[in-house]
Amino acid sequence: MSNKKNNLWAPWRKIYLTDKSEGGCIFCEKPDENKDRDNLILLRGTFSFVIMNLFPYNSGHLMVVPYKHSADLEELMDDEILEIRKFINMSVAIIKQIMSPDGFNLGVNMGKFSGAGIAEHIHFHVVPRWIGDTNFMPVISNTKVISEFLFDTYDKLYNCLSKMEGK
Repeated sequence: MSNKKNNLWAPWRKIYLTDKSEGGCIFCEKPDENKDRDNLILLRGTFSFVIMNLFPYNSGHLMVVPYKHSADLEELMDDEILEIRKFINMSVAIIKQIMSPDGFNLGVNMGKFSGAGIAEHIHFHVVPRWIGDTNFMPVISNTKVISEFLFDTYDKLYNCLSKMEGK
């Protein structure tokens, strides 16, 4: 057995690990910046938007986020819920077309203790899954391997979504 230590470099995660700012809500700020590609925003609607997760569980991890700043699902109106559901369906469809996953995890974490990283603004996760995506890396070394650069994935998904929307 070798004593050699292997390193897996993921410098893009340093932002997530070291940012301790007490700033505003990123789900409110990012849409206002009007820099959709830089902010990984794929689609905007009347009540919500689709954004890629900057720190994804798997390649293609998307989030559907209402513009309304609320931590509670029951504060969303029927029109907001309907558009969010439509965007979840569209997200699944484009990921299926571009990435061919074996399945999906769809969900929402409400509250800090449920695992929500941004508990003050509700958001819905669309996570593609593949057979074997939970391999030895997270178990042995507490490390996830994301197989594609975020902006490459963004471009593929955005182009597919644009065709679906008729842009």
